[in-house]
Amino acid sequence: MRKKISTMVLTLAVLVFVGCAAHTHIIGDGAKGSEVVSKKQWYAVWGLASLNKVESKDMAGSATSYEIHTETSFVDAIISGILGGGLFSCRTVTVKK
Repeated sequence: MRKKISTMVLTLAVLVFVGCAAHTHIIGDGAKGSEVVSKKQWYAVWGLASLNKVESKDMAGSATSYEIHTETSFVDAIISGILGGGLFSCRTVTVKK
C-alpha cells in the first residue's frame, strides 16, 4: 500500500512540475500552408536515452519554410507518469509547412 501511495505522489508531482514546456523554431519565412506532421519522441531513463529518432527536416520534406514546434504536453506528462514516473517519457514534435 505504501509503495502504491508513493507511486501516485510521484506521478502527481510529474504532472504538476512538468507542466507544458514548448519550443518553436521558425525556418525560412515560417509555415506558408496548413499541412501539419506530428510524431512522438520517446526517451528512457528520465530522458537520458532516446528510443526513436524524430528528424524534423525529414518531416518537412522539400519545404524550405516551415515551423518546428516541440512540446511536452499535459497528455505527454500523463503518459510519462503512467510509464514509470519518468522512467519512460515522450514529447511531441510537430512540423507545420
